[in-house]
Amino acid sequence: MRRGSTRIALLACLAAVVAVSLGVARSTSYVPPDRGPEPPARPAPPPPSFELVAGGDVALTGAPDPTTLAGVARFVRPADFGFANLEGTLATGGSPRCGGSQDDGCFLFRASPAWVRNLVRDGFDDVNVANNHALDFGRTGQAETLAALSAARLRFDGLPGQITVLRLRGVRVALIGCAPYGWAQSLLDTAGSAALVREAARRADVVVVYMHAGAEGTGASHVADREETYLGERRGNPVAFAHAMVDAGADLVLASGPHVLRGLEWYRRRLIAYSLGNLAGTHTLGTVGLESESALLRVRLDRDGRFVDGSLVPLAIAPSGAPALDRAGRSLALVRRLSVEDFGAAAAMRVSPDGALSPPRAALLLSRRTTS
Repeated sequence: MRRGSTRIALLACLAAVVAVSLGVARSTSYVPPDRGPEPPARPAPPPPSFELVAGGDVALTGAPDPTTLAGVARFVRPADFGFANLEGTLATGGSPRCGGSQDDGCFLFRASPAWVRNLVRDGFDDVNVANNHALDFGRTGQAETLAALSAARLRFDGLPGQITVLRLRGVRVALIGCAPYGWAQSLLDTAGSAALVREAARRADVVVVYMHAGAEGTGASHVADREETYLGERRGNPVAFAHAMVDAGADLVLASGPHVLRGLEWYRRRLIAYSLGNLAGTHTLGTVGLESESALLRVRLDRDGRFVDGSLVPLAIAPSGAPALDRAGRSLALVRRLSVEDFGAAAAMRVSPDGALSPPRAALLLSRRTTS
């Protein structure tokens, strides 16, 4: 009986151990109750981007007139960066480079240095000083101009080898100005300017080039891949130069100089604006016909220099030289037509009736295929 009792007790202990083991196994395979689907993942924030608003030539004379740029201030001020070409000098001294007779093609532009306060007030952060009127009053006039800009903390670019770097909404942006002259970063030296762009690309996230190039006047609306001249002066090949800058790393190429609007090209997923025309003057620039049709270019770029969105603001230049919004949008139709005629539908930037810009459809289709 004792042996039987002992055997029974051992069997009971063994059964208890097995039961505990089974219970542990069951507990380790426990599945919590269903609490519904996982919440959707939050979309990644868009990469940093900044908005640039650029205009064409600004040629001033005399004392400041607060009405000259007032018509565009509401478009320039809200942007992260306002940009234009300063055509002439802001100085009181210096010797004129010619007699100043328009009959022999001599135009001189000199205005009070006090104009810098108006430029800053109306939203401009930088001016290009690489152009054919920078030395209208010699090196003395140029030095006085640059000193006035620096005193007002209005940035400038366009000197030989100059790279202006600033930070816009967390994006480092480099600016380079070019013109076909020895006192500027020369666009006749394509290789040297391309090397400067490559250096700028190492120092910044985005590179913007502003070139003062091409022939002038109402007969200079079209751009072609050839050398252009004006009054016997070499003005460079705007297409070859702009393409070389993009090939070297520029993310946006802007231009002025012809005093009329030119087309917009989409080249290697980058925008090239071949002329933004006249922006403002004080009885200095033409205000009749094509020379009165102008536009501001608004562009948003991301940290990789990619085009996010953009638009053209159509402007009309009054006889006084002051720009104002053109509600008829004449310049939009003009730029749309010139872009297609000069670059074809496959490379022309599209301009909608309300001024919105978008790459050509062929480029969008190719982009979707390569990213899918």
